[in-house]
Amino acid sequence: MIVERRRSGWSAPLVLRTTFAWALVAALLLITHWAGIAARRFPDPDDALRLVELRDLIGGQGWFDLTQHRLDAPHGGVLMHWSRLVDIPLLLVVGMLTPLVGAASAEFAALVAVPLLTLYCAMLLAARLVWRMVDLEAATLAALVMALSAPLLFQFAPLRIDHHGWQVVCALAAANALATRSAARGGVMLGLALAVWLTISLEGLPLALAFCGIAALRWLRDPKESPLLVRTLQVLAFASLALFAATRGIGDLAPHCDTLSPPFLAVLCWSALGVTLLAAQRLPLSWLLGGFALTAAGGAGILLIGAPQCTAGSFAAADPLVRQLWLSGLLEGMPFWRQQPASVLQLLVLPLFGLGAAWRLQLRSHDWLRRFWFDYLLLLLAALAMTCLVARAGAVAAALAAVPLGWQLREWLAALRGPSSLPRRSLAVTAILLAFVPTLPLLAWGDARHPEASLPPVGQASTRASACRVSTAARAIASLPRGEIAAPLDIAPALLVDTPHSLVASGHHRGSTGMRFMLDLFAADPERAHAMLIARGTRYLALCPGLAEIRLAAERMPGGLAARLQRGERPDWLEPVDTGGPLLFWKIRPD
Repeated sequence: MIVERRRSGWSAPLVLRTTFAWALVAALLLITHWAGIAARRFPDPDDALRLVELRDLIGGQGWFDLTQHRLDAPHGGVLMHWSRLVDIPLLLVVGMLTPLVGAASAEFAALVAVPLLTLYCAMLLAARLVWRMVDLEAATLAALVMALSAPLLFQFAPLRIDHHGWQVVCALAAANALATRSAARGGVMLGLALAVWLTISLEGLPLALAFCGIAALRWLRDPKESPLLVRTLQVLAFASLALFAATRGIGDLAPHCDTLSPPFLAVLCWSALGVTLLAAQRLPLSWLLGGFALTAAGGAGILLIGAPQCTAGSFAAADPLVRQLWLSGLLEGMPFWRQQPASVLQLLVLPLFGLGAAWRLQLRSHDWLRRFWFDYLLLLLAALAMTCLVARAGAVAAALAAVPLGWQLREWLAALRGPSSLPRRSLAVTAILLAFVPTLPLLAWGDARHPEASLPPVGQASTRASACRVSTAARAIASLPRGEIAAPLDIAPALLVDTPHSLVASGHHRGSTGMRFMLDLFAADPERAHAMLIARGTRYLALCPGLAEIRLAAERMPGGLAARLQRGERPDWLEPVDTGGPLLFWKIRPD
């Protein structure tokens, strides 16, 4: 039977062990990603655009001005939904290092260091929770388990400066809050973690509801636990208002569906008021349940009145054709049944093992600790459900699963070291291999059926970019007179990073006007496409021959511009520019 220990604070051995584990993982990431780091190949177009936003901020763009002015410039630019909170660590590193090593080297250091430091924060939080609940050895193993999940480690790779890594940190901070001895102090911690998470990205809303649901369950089990939910919602509402004012100001109070806009803030305030009134006096269970239901219904009503369009999802304001042809086709936002088998295994196997470990922990524990692991099991179920529906949620699920898996891995290793029977040792080895190399069955099956072939890395089959690199063509393109470039959506952020030109659009949903233009342009016949570009005032056209986006456009319209360019048919109104690489680039002749 496992007894409750809940040690407070931090310990020097915990920090030292986690730091050593992080150093090993960070060194491995630097070695395996060095070619991409040296060539500055961003893991995702979002990372490239985040760098553009950072440069604009350093260059004098206002703190509250979240518009990307070099996207769809004829229509005033694209107002981004990203949070300035994620820019702060990058800004601090660049600001501190620029006087010492210069702006370019400081920027490069930030691109490498900030994702790795984010990983350090996540590993520390996971290890701390296991150390408090189990012991130091399990905590060390939990930190290492985080490095064995491909979806999780991807979010912390060098140059991965977008907000997904910080969402993992917020989730682990919230999980630590559930283990706090004082319900009121835990509520403050949980409210702050959720406020930062939702400010960074509204993608955290489903799991924020799960955390609040666990807090409500604890209240129902024991009225003395009511401060956990009350303080959580109070701090969540207040901190969210403060962060909104500090990062967005009052210049944009529109009811956006993809960020923590005023209707969502009103729901948080209503919820905080509702639970505060419920906690003012001791109520029977039936009345308390009714109060929870009334509070939830009131919040839903506020959202329906303030932002009814949000019932259609975060992309409600996007052009319908853009939703159909582009946004609905992003693999990271699809459910698991739309993914490749290797991706499904990497997304689901580790969280499933985490569920099993949490189940075993709650069976072996008693009193408060048993209830904690039951709550954690519910949290993991919610995270796994989100991963099944949205693939990019797999990183958070894997991070939360690492907590019980630290204990489970210790048990498996003990079975291997101790005087265990051969079947038990074999079972332990099999479990370790399946948990941390989830694609092993596919590898074995592929080798058995096709010994000459090997399974490609996850995601390779659905690569969004071709072999052409914008960086190799940047010098030639940057030397041209400034103008707008019509380019495939996926390479637009890279062109913004490496050249001074503006772009029609990138693959970001708030710029759906420009995205619709690009979809129509590649589908149009050459003469119609020329007229569209001249009317808009676009000066250049770029193309990556093997880009998946172009292949799909060519399949959709075999006679359209994309299909003709893919076949090497160049209209007379395009004047080639030698870029020194496979990226095709043309000046647009006005006649």
